[in-house]
Amino acid sequence: MTPAIKKAKQAKITYVVHEYEHDPAAESFGKEAAQKLGVDPARVFKTLVVSGAGKDPCVAVVPVMLRLDLKLVAKALGAKKVAMAEVPLVERVTGYVVGGVSPLGQKKQLRTVIDASAQNHDTIFVSAGRRGLDIELSPHDLLALTRADFAPIAK
Repeated sequence: MTPAIKKAKQAKITYVVHEYEHDPAAESFGKEAAQKLGVDPARVFKTLVVSGAGKDPCVAVVPVMLRLDLKLVAKALGAKKVAMAEVPLVERVTGYVVGGVSPLGQKKQLRTVIDASAQNHDTIFVSAGRRGLDIELSPHDLLALTRADFAPIAK
């Protein structure tokens, strides 16, 4: 059980864990998840980490088929400018390996922004803390568990 699943279980929310065989040669972890789970890619979200919005990095959760708009996420965070965090920093602050970073159960809960499109779905899929493992949950439960904000941050 990953820290992400433990957090969902402790919160007593409704969730479903989905596992699939991860292909190490996959070019996009998120697109691979959508395809292997047979889910509309608009419901599968990737967890990205940005730096430059204060002393701690921040998390951005966006649909796998879209790109994070750095200007929009900076605006949502009240920062002038942000950049994608380097892999060693991401892994150190989240406790997860890139490609399996979950917005839930991180070493330290980082400030989080979820793309507003998540609200268009009853449930969404995010990494459950390792490659080949996703957790399906309500976007509003994800919002509450991460103390996040919804904002349009993807293009």
